[in-house]
Amino acid sequence: MKLIHQSYVRNGAGEVKVVPEEAEDMWHVFNLVRDGDRVTGTTFRKVAKESGTGAESERVKIRLTLQVEGVEFDPEGSSIRLKGRNLTECEHIKLGAYHTLELEPQRAFSLAKACWDSLDIERLRSACDPQASADLAALLITEGLAHLCLVGSSTTLVRAKVEANLPRKRGAAVAGYDKAWEKFMDQVLGAVVRHVDWSVVKCLVIAGPGFAKDTFKAYLEAEAVRRDVRPLVENKASIITAQASSAYKHSLKEVLALPAIAGKIKDTKAAREVAALQEFYAMLGADSSRAFYGPGHVLAAAELGAVQTLLISDKLFRINDVAKRKKYADLVEAVREAGGEALLFSSMHVSGEQLNNLSGIAAVLRFPLPELEDQDIVEEV
Repeated sequence: MKLIHQSYVRNGAGEVKVVPEEAEDMWHVFNLVRDGDRVTGTTFRKVAKESGTGAESERVKIRLTLQVEGVEFDPEGSSIRLKGRNLTECEHIKLGAYHTLELEPQRAFSLAKACWDSLDIERLRSACDPQASADLAALLITEGLAHLCLVGSSTTLVRAKVEANLPRKRGAAVAGYDKAWEKFMDQVLGAVVRHVDWSVVKCLVIAGPGFAKDTFKAYLEAEAVRRDVRPLVENKASIITAQASSAYKHSLKEVLALPAIAGKIKDTKAAREVAALQEFYAMLGADSSRAFYGPGHVLAAAELGAVQTLLISDKLFRINDVAKRKKYADLVEAVREAGGEALLFSSMHVSGEQLNNLSGIAAVLRFPLPELEDQDIVEEV
């Protein structure tokens, strides 16, 4: 994301002007914009116009400022639709009238808030960091099914899904199977060529159960040479295979946890999230008095200065309850000030989805708290 202008104070009012540049930036925008914020951008409206032949309508470009009352995110279309009241004097839209504003990649907009808390500032800095990008591509493949995913610093996007009905391998159907399998691999190769940008991606992992991954890797390498697909030929060393239990998106957590893959993406946010979640589950099994989850227990442990690693989902911050959001923001700051690590998990990663199943908040503690573990603490913040 490109930052054009900023003028805000920490925990105070201010405004920024940005240009989302790719799909992942739209996820950051979705987490930044909340009800009550003011967003200024361009939109189009059909306006009736009198002419000699009667009434005609034309699309007019309008610059609007909306007081946001609703935010809808379309991850597949990489767009955000805002609903709210118009705050701009305009001949085509009345002041105070409801209108919608669509935010899209490559279209600048301004965002004004009454309060920029530490989480908003961290989100903005991370979105504008040029090093944060979709640096891992994962192809999950089995016979007749493939999912191509791009794993970025904050999102996991399924860029392509390829399905095919393959005949059985027995009897006279063998010839039909071979033909259908080759057609399927050709479609998957086409998806890889279209969606994997080697100027950004560091590594392509081909994963899945059985031998399909190995067969496809050999096919990809041979076809890349035969068709002279230079990006694939030049990055052959960055294409590796890995074992996974299925070709569905949830198997990504297995792939990201493998040491060979973790070594390739060790500097990414996604890799740290996966490792932290593994550490939490390992501690939960070894000493449950040093691994808490749920707002009540985690907040109580933080008050005692016991939190070593805080795992918290960005889903908990997409709320319009200012007091509750502030309490979570204060928790993140308190853990960091006490020398602990606070990781903000993305709900668009498989690790974030797992954390959301644990209430969205968990912690590994510095020391055991058996008395606190046995207490029934109200889960609401």
